[in-house]
Amino acid sequence: MQQQATLHIARPKSALLAIAMPVLTAALLGAVIVYGVGFSPIAAAHNAAHDTRHVNVFPCH
Repeated sequence: MQQQATLHIARPKSALLAIAMPVLTAALLGAVIVYGVGFSPIAAAHNAAHDTRHVNVFPCH
């Protein structure tokens, strides 16, 4: 029988952070934009965020 060696390459924590940080930052920025603009008194901005909330099945009424 022939055995095969398995090579496990561990990613350093800095590489995982380099991948996760842009994703988390974009998600946070998106949430701030939708909620911040959604509750703003400017009608056009509110309506745009309002429609986005409905598309994402988020109740707002």
